[in-house]
Amino acid sequence: MADYAIGDVQGCFAELQCLLERIAFDPARDRLWFTGDLVNRGPQSLETLRFIKQLGEAAVSVLGNHDLHLLAVACGVSRTKRKDTFEALLAAPDRDELLEWLRRLPLMRAADGFYLIHAGLPPQWDTDKALSLAHEVEAVLQGAHWRDFLARMYGNEPDTWSEHLSGWDRLRFITNCFTRMRYCDAHGALNFHEKGRPSSQAAGLMPWFQVPGRKSEGSRVLFGHWSTLGFYEQSACIGLDTGCLWGGELTALRLEPNSTQRISVSCRGHARPGA
Repeated sequence: MADYAIGDVQGCFAELQCLLERIAFDPARDRLWFTGDLVNRGPQSLETLRFIKQLGEAAVSVLGNHDLHLLAVACGVSRTKRKDTFEALLAAPDRDELLEWLRRLPLMRAADGFYLIHAGLPPQWDTDKALSLAHEVEAVLQGAHWRDFLARMYGNEPDTWSEHLSGWDRLRFITNCFTRMRYCDAHGALNFHEKGRPSSQAAGLMPWFQVPGRKSEGSRVLFGHWSTLGFYEQSACIGLDTGCLWGGELTALRLEPNSTQRISVSCRGHARPGA
């Protein structure tokens, strides 16, 4: 049995199948961990979601920002964007079943000494705190008021964590960390404008995993979301979005108690740089 963590697929179904062939994936024996953003911008979101859902316990995933955007559009609280590519999914006869499955995915998973998220963790949270806060959002997203949550999740404020945050502000900040975060300052104030490689950012900002004294330091965190970062492995944090959508690679990481092994396939690319 082997566990493999896989970076952002974003509807690149053909590349996913090529990667699974490369690792000789057997759903009866192996398990896949997806970093979120299963859908959108690539050409086959419907096929991707159907495939991962039908794997059952052989696949686990967390929610990414594109997954949440799909849910918001599907329930009518947000509009499609020009570069969205999930029209076939929204028109599919099994769309409601697929979207219900997607809505019940978590923001964070912990297993076998690893923590799986889509984007980032602010420096004030250790992994126990992060899991607890993820559960707060999951309870709302999976509850009766999930449409209200999706209608209010958009926005960049508040940008700094406080235990005194409450209501939609609290849920929005938590969601932004788990699904949109890349850079912050030394106090954990989020910045959503900088998206380039480390060293390209404005003064005073740093990647979330390089903030001195962050409380999750030392925890083995698997994340995606940051295609310009590419594969990253340092200080127990491992970035797995290697830019499949942009013509980079789709990456799987075989997870072992004391080691990891990287396997990647080249991707033809389905989006233009800067698009």
